[in-house]
Amino acid sequence: MEVKITETILRDAHQSLLSTRMKTEDMIEVLDDLDQVGYHSMEMWGGATFDSCLRYLDEDPWVRLRKINLRAKNTKLQMLLRGQNILGYRHYPDDVLEKFVEKSIDNGIDIVRIFDALNDVNNMKKAIEFTKKYNGHAQGTIVYTTSPIHDIDHYVETAQKLEKLGSDSLCLKDMAGLLTPYRSYELIKRLKEETDLPIQLHSHNTSGMAAMTYLKAVEAGVDVIDTALSALASGTSQPSTESMVASLEGTEYDTGIDLGQVVAISGHFREVKKKYKEFQGSFATDPRVITNQIPGGMLSNLRSQLKAQGMFDKYDEVLEEVPRVRKDLGYPPLVTPTSQITGTQAVFNVIKGERYELVSRETKDYVKGMYGSPPGEINPELKEKLLGDEKPIKGRPADHLEPQFEKTLEKIKDMVTKEEDVLSYILFPDVAEKFLKKHYM
Repeated sequence: MEVKITETILRDAHQSLLSTRMKTEDMIEVLDDLDQVGYHSMEMWGGATFDSCLRYLDEDPWVRLRKINLRAKNTKLQMLLRGQNILGYRHYPDDVLEKFVEKSIDNGIDIVRIFDALNDVNNMKKAIEFTKKYNGHAQGTIVYTTSPIHDIDHYVETAQKLEKLGSDSLCLKDMAGLLTPYRSYELIKRLKEETDLPIQLHSHNTSGMAAMTYLKAVEAGVDVIDTALSALASGTSQPSTESMVASLEGTEYDTGIDLGQVVAISGHFREVKKKYKEFQGSFATDPRVITNQIPGGMLSNLRSQLKAQGMFDKYDEVLEEVPRVRKDLGYPPLVTPTSQITGTQAVFNVIKGERYELVSRETKDYVKGMYGSPPGEINPELKEKLLGDEKPIKGRPADHLEPQFEKTLEKIKDMVTKEEDVLSYILFPDVAEKFLKKHYM
């Protein structure tokens, strides 16, 4: 069975190792070559790229998508969508989500990888529905983590729910590199046996296990793996494309990709990354993630928060506090936005010297149910302290939100030239306003 490859160099690889700073011009230069490789897809949009284009690169993310789409004539384009959070850090109403999905597909996205930080399928169902409505491929995604409640049955059950919602394929997203080789074999085997969908595996090499994990997943029947060209592979990024192609060459799992071709393209990105030296992260592995479960991006956020407070000496204490806060919150996977919520609260607990004396608005919203249903039970004492007599909300958080698109369009109509601009503004009002006034007024 040929194993297919999704190339992440245009999104997750530079998000993981260059702080999402790669400019579109550095991608376009080599896009014709990438398009000829024979990838299953190129992941090139979503995640933090949208925010980063507007905030740091003075680029319109919609223009990036269109430029890449013009040149990708043979390869499907893929994006990462945070379910009801879209690409932001809170839930958005359904009218905004629908318009965003419609415009993403209109502008060139073929595959929408849809995840929710809590694996709450209620927060994914509308994104799946809208993706299919506009003829995109909806990839239902399970976020992988470890805890007393995250066993294989939990993941299989989540996968079956996503299949029932109409997902076209499933992705197992291992954002912190916690999935071990033999566990991946067992989990992929179960997913293949108990669902009828193609399975894709996405992992980061933070712990140093990802390539081994991929190999065992391949043996278990995984259909697609995510890799990054070696110029921006390993460390907190994905395993190297060239290494995986070479490992499977000549076997029943042969990817069909020409090794020489991808080696040559990687040379382009070796030159490109020199321009972004000041943003470069570590290519090294750090197996401590296996026990502290803190992904690389979250670690850098914690460091900067503590430096800003002049309390970097408390860093180790914060690392110890993170798992305690996570347990209190019902073991959420540490991925955007729950990683930020958990990390910030751990910083507050350590800085104040008393746990939950100072509570972020996001922590209170989380406990109130504004992000969905946590995987486990929230500490009852914490719930009582934060909510008092207030009742947590029931059901899907977005059901409590008023439509926003038309209202926003009316408010900023003098500032925008297309519907996509309204979406940029809704997601990131401050940075988008600055960008739109500079470029389109």
